[in-house]
Amino acid sequence: MGSLDRQGFEIVLNVFSPQEIDSVAESISLSSISRSRAGMRHALQVAAVRSLAESGPLLKLAAQALVHGAFPFRATLFDKSAQSNWLVVWHQDTALPLKQRREVAGWGPWSVKAETICAHAPASALEQVLAVRVHLDDSNAENGVLKILPGTHLSGVLSDDGIHELAARTPAVECCVPAGGVLLMRPLVVHASSKTRSATPRRVVHIEYASRTCLDGGLELAVDNLSRI
Repeated sequence: MGSLDRQGFEIVLNVFSPQEIDSVAESISLSSISRSRAGMRHALQVAAVRSLAESGPLLKLAAQALVHGAFPFRATLFDKSAQSNWLVVWHQDTALPLKQRREVAGWGPWSVKAETICAHAPASALEQVLAVRVHLDDSNAENGVLKILPGTHLSGVLSDDGIHELAARTPAVECCVPAGGVLLMRPLVVHASSKTRSATPRRVVHIEYASRTCLDGGLELAVDNLSRI
């Protein structure tokens, strides 16, 4: 986990077999959960995705990173292709899903996304979260690979201007990951992705883990735990 601590990300190859990846992809394609052109929110409600998130390999990786144990609380499918293509500018992932709104210093602004209350969280809470991106397809420089500015997770929550300044002077790393591999990522590391220039899809299951549900000031993390299909 040295790279994760120093650079804010780490790539682990061959975590899942082609058969396991194909099974998850098929289950997602058959799911009745609503989707947008970009993918699917609430992906933990797909039984195969929940099984993936709770599998031994991923729980072990997450627990090592978070130290005090780990559980998945949210998952999103990103499905980028020539037919569904988008650009993501440099940013940090700072919004967390919460059970209820409570005015607590350092939290906010607030919003509602897919019927879930969310708030932008302070660095102290985001440092207790890990994202694990499971690649269902090979991710490469041609199909909208995730790009990261190494070490930027150590700078706390940044303003838009701060992110722009870092992007101007920090060499980016393209996180090319083959199908079956995973990318571990700290939410505060600055990242982006380009539009795909390939006919090959880039499907990623982005799973977020935490070590506890109780947060600052009585706030409680909302855990997406209803399995539908």
